[in-house]
Amino acid sequence: MADGQIITEVDGRRLKLGNLDKVLYPGTETTKGEVLHYYTQVATALLPVVADRPATRIRWPHGVADLSFFEKNLPPGAPTWLPRVSLPSSGSRGTGDQVTYPVIASLAELLYLVNLASLEFHVPQWRLAEEVPAHPDRLVIDLDPGAPAGLGDCARLALIVRDRLAGIGLDRCVPVTSGSKGMQVYAALDGSQSSEAIRDAARELAQQLTREHPDLVVWKMTKSKRPGKVLLDWSQNTAAKTTIAPYSMRGKERPTVAAPRTWDEIQQGAEKAGTLRQLLFDEVLDRLDNLGDLFSDGILDSR
Repeated sequence: MADGQIITEVDGRRLKLGNLDKVLYPGTETTKGEVLHYYTQVATALLPVVADRPATRIRWPHGVADLSFFEKNLPPGAPTWLPRVSLPSSGSRGTGDQVTYPVIASLAELLYLVNLASLEFHVPQWRLAEEVPAHPDRLVIDLDPGAPAGLGDCARLALIVRDRLAGIGLDRCVPVTSGSKGMQVYAALDGSQSSEAIRDAARELAQQLTREHPDLVVWKMTKSKRPGKVLLDWSQNTAAKTTIAPYSMRGKERPTVAAPRTWDEIQQGAEKAGTLRQLLFDEVLDRLDNLGDLFSDGILDSR
């Protein structure tokens, strides 16, 4: 290895991985090489989560202490073997504008994008079907605490959401601490309903829980209404929206991850303040070894 670079073959593709010694997380001195190692190790769990979905990335070319940018389009100079799909831009309003997204089908594509300092991967709740959006196969309830509310409050609400979803037949749910402030609750869908129908059902749930638990929940995004409460963000189910993929790293001060959790952990976090926290990337790899793939066990294998 010279100058922090290697040339390697992954899934039959030749990759040049550079600047491996570059520190991307100054607070923990985590290097790009360590980030690539994490994504290599977690790929067996992450790839099914992002498969057949257009991938939006957030890139930090100079590390998390510097500027970042969203990237939807395929990066310039992308190899011809990288799968892609062109879809109407969500802001095109009938103008015919298209966005060509990468589609991550294997470890080679994943590492190519991570090598460009893509730390976060965001995907929609629907899969591609003949290169057009299909009906969603996942519902996501995003729980975002407004200070001084915290992760324990999100855990309390997650338990309520789980029970309410079970009451309408969605009894295979997985909680995911987001790696940021809050968490998500995912439920598997059978793909029979449109994104609009699922979004409307999620909004109705948010409104209902706001009425029933006004001291805990808020469904409107108005900032003045959010302090001390948890925003139940139903809008993540809109077809044009994306959510951080479970097992993706986050571009925060420390290398946290959107980490699938057990319901026992959520119960404990709801009952005792401070027991639930965001997890670091090395902890997620340890959990994958010891607990298995909690997301696939709860969502992907339930379909």
